[in-house]
Amino acid sequence: PVLRAPRGLGHQKPPHTPSGAAQGAQQSDMTAKMPALAALVFLAVKCSAFIVFCWNAYKIRLHAIEEYGRVIHEFDPWFNYRATEYLAEHGWTEFFHWFDHRSWYPLGRPVGTTIYPGMQISAVVIWKVLGWVGIDMSLNDVCVFMPCWYGVSATVFLAAVTYECTHSSSAAVAAAGVMAVIPAHIMRSVGGGYDNESVAMTCMLATFYFWCRSLRNDQSWWYGSLAGLAYIYMVAAWGGYIFVINMVAFHAGALVMLGRGSSKLFKSYALFYLIGTWGAMKVPVVGWAPLKSLEQLGALAVLILLCMNEVVEHQRRKRKMSFNEVMLLRMQVLGVAGLCVAAIVAVLLPTGYFGPLSARIRGLFVRHTRTGNPLVDSVAEHQPASSQAYWQYLHVMCYIAPIGFIQLLWNRDDSKYFLTAFACVAYYFSIRMMRLILLMAPVASSLGGVAIGTMVEWAICQIFNLMPDMDDEEEEEDEDEDEDKPSTPSKAVAADAAGKKGRKQAAGAPSKVAEADVADKEPAVSAADKIQKMKANRKKAAAQLDSAWVPDDVKKLYKLYLDAKKQLDHAWGQTPVKFMRMILAAIVVIVLYGYCTEFNHYSQQMSWGMSNPSIMFKAQLRNGQNVIIDDYREAYWWLRDNTPQDARVMAWWDYGYQIAGIANRITIADGNTWNHEHIATLGKCLSSEETAAHKIVRHLADYVLVWTGGGGDDLAKSPHMARIGNSVYHDICPGDPTCRQFGFTDRAGTPTPMMAASLLYKLHSHNQKPGVQINPELFREVYTSKYNKVRIYKVLKVSKKSRKWIASPANRNCDAPGSWYCVGNYPPALDELIANRTSFKQLEDFNTKRTAKDDEYTREYMRRMAGGGDAGSKERPYELEFAPNSKDSAEWADTPLTTKLWGIVHGNKISEFRALIKLNPNVVHVRSGDGRGPMWWAYEHGRTDMVKLLMTNGGDPNAFDSKGKKPASMMKMK
Repeated sequence: PVLRAPRGLGHQKPPHTPSGAAQGAQQSDMTAKMPALAALVFLAVKCSAFIVFCWNAYKIRLHAIEEYGRVIHEFDPWFNYRATEYLAEHGWTEFFHWFDHRSWYPLGRPVGTTIYPGMQISAVVIWKVLGWVGIDMSLNDVCVFMPCWYGVSATVFLAAVTYECTHSSSAAVAAAGVMAVIPAHIMRSVGGGYDNESVAMTCMLATFYFWCRSLRNDQSWWYGSLAGLAYIYMVAAWGGYIFVINMVAFHAGALVMLGRGSSKLFKSYALFYLIGTWGAMKVPVVGWAPLKSLEQLGALAVLILLCMNEVVEHQRRKRKMSFNEVMLLRMQVLGVAGLCVAAIVAVLLPTGYFGPLSARIRGLFVRHTRTGNPLVDSVAEHQPASSQAYWQYLHVMCYIAPIGFIQLLWNRDDSKYFLTAFACVAYYFSIRMMRLILLMAPVASSLGGVAIGTMVEWAICQIFNLMPDMDDEEEEEDEDEDEDKPSTPSKAVAADAAGKKGRKQAAGAPSKVAEADVADKEPAVSAADKIQKMKANRKKAAAQLDSAWVPDDVKKLYKLYLDAKKQLDHAWGQTPVKFMRMILAAIVVIVLYGYCTEFNHYSQQMSWGMSNPSIMFKAQLRNGQNVIIDDYREAYWWLRDNTPQDARVMAWWDYGYQIAGIANRITIADGNTWNHEHIATLGKCLSSEETAAHKIVRHLADYVLVWTGGGGDDLAKSPHMARIGNSVYHDICPGDPTCRQFGFTDRAGTPTPMMAASLLYKLHSHNQKPGVQINPELFREVYTSKYNKVRIYKVLKVSKKSRKWIASPANRNCDAPGSWYCVGNYPPALDELIANRTSFKQLEDFNTKRTAKDDEYTREYMRRMAGGGDAGSKERPYELEFAPNSKDSAEWADTPLTTKLWGIVHGNKISEFRALIKLNPNVVHVRSGDGRGPMWWAYEHGRTDMVKLLMTNGGDPNAFDSKGKKPASMMKMK
């Protein structure tokens, strides 16, 4: 037997789908056009492919584990692992009452109320379950493998979302194949990358799946509760939950505005929001934020909108109101609700109840993400994404995904609206912030899957259309004859139903979804009935056109269109055209296979590059020997093995998590960055003159650790240290919020007087640059790593009095007697320093009174960061002083300019690169001490746009470094 289906490029899903088994018959799968046996074979192929894709999603994330072992990567994952250990050892209650006095010294950090604990809880649960079933696996290993496992689960949920939005299993399988390997997802889910995003992607997609599933038909609204539960997991796992709640709210609100509001939508969203918000408020770090933060109040506003819509619809159905009566009622309800909301806002706003937008959220809506906060602006991930970044992380999906997006614009339903909205919103936010390219991974995968799945199905359909038992020509002739016959009973029923719905709408039905509700209750109809109904609709439209007051020319054009369409439909089934379609299908399959193979190969190569943990990496010595640079861990191990348990280590905040997690020593600050003023104090210590810095450091630390060795070392970060410090201590760089005086003066690397006198420069260059020595009475070098990447100094003349004062519980501020929440204080010796600092006031915090001086400081910071200098001057970056005069005069030396260029290439800041080249075109010829320059680094990082930019401006791709390597050879290095 042969399963028949309508002709065309696919079995299109009708605008309103019935529930239950009837919907399955209306899927867009091409299997409906195949013989039963062929359909089963095709289904088996898709199931097998899906399993292979899931395995590929797991395997591709193991590269780091296979290459470097079971090691935790980066910075934040070390805090996550330390917190996981604490939870496993001390249990649930103590974990949420954990005030960590070994971080953010001397203040401490209430970890239990400032952490998103979902990942830690998941890791401990998995670890214990594995133990119960007899699998011996350490907690460290569970944390290392979790990103791989969740990479697979995210792939599965992405396939489910795609299926729910398209009702095509082929699109779902293809989407899974893309999601499994797309670099935008891998970059946050490699083995060892134990970070929140690796778990959050699964939570986000699970929430989106259950939300879309709840909108399938009138009986599926209860899935909204599952969406709420998945959202609770999302909230517990990652601060990006704000995107999820607003994405769902945006979709629900958009459906109402499009006239698709319904009881189903109201019930689904109400369940989702109420359950999800209740659970979110149980997460300590979130608390009452869903009802106070401007970032989340929009979701509450959508719930109110849906409630008003439901009230109006209920009254319309109950009282059988006319259109005018419905509109009047809408205005009345809207007016009452508006007055109530305005009254509540008026009462709460003066009390400071509403929270402002955070600096990171604000950065998504301002130009170039300059937020006015030097701490936020210092993070490379907060910079805008470039077109090259999209190609790097999405590759050919940049061109395939838009095809899928266009396909979704036809035969729209509630779920398809979600996918299109998700694509638009994710693209906007990703282009504003580099880090959020992660959100494009599911979007590009799903849309790419839609395009690929449709093309594959179409190609297979052409092959099976050539089979003898599918005699389309005879069927067309029969159908042509049937056009002159009376309508079938099913057609009359359909017409009657359509007439009833039309009368109801004329009586005042205000939304399209009222029709959807009726359609959902209609019984399934056969393909033949659907064909008859389509023909009846065409005849009806033609008759209406004839009777309408329309110019004769328009009528003629429309009839010509109908005749041409009929002829094309007839020609489509002819044998010659079938063979042409078969040839075209073969070409499509070949081309598609080539692109998919290329994409998979590219993703595999990218996965190796993204699997390099920053805490250790491979390098090649001058003699050609390949080695693994493990300086950072070795330095932390030295601290662990050679310093007291209560030793306090001062370092820039980037390294705090690693020092606490590996060395298990007290740190001054870390990546939580919750206290701007405290980090500014750290910046003041490092940027101040050596003796002045020691007067502060001796009260806070026993050791000082700095990163050296070029690249992204502490000298490269020194401008940020000074800017952040100056935002609180304005005496660091008087009159200059950007601290341009804290740098270098010429190409030889001569420091400015401020830089030369600073503690940072002396710790960095002690006995390694002529004339640079640390004061032996204040600091003593105790450790320098094998490859000079880390240096550690012991602080002399440490204040024992301050140390003892800080350690005393009596000098902590507890929120209640005997409470676990006890904040530490600075020692009395630093009272004058703390009293003289100016608390940094966020631009967006309307609850904090800002002075004219605060506003002027922010304006000057923004102006200078945009390239402006002193009034009446045209200031250039000081690093350009190190640029050569020509290609032939370029010296091989490590300078601030090489450090800056490396940071530009590493951070993919192509706009900044263009600006430098415009100021001095000779920067393309800059060479570091090993003979390499921006051309080598661009190839190494895969920055094709930068390579083209360098070549356009005279960069030499055939130059050699000290090892005789050309720039292009760097592409082969892993």
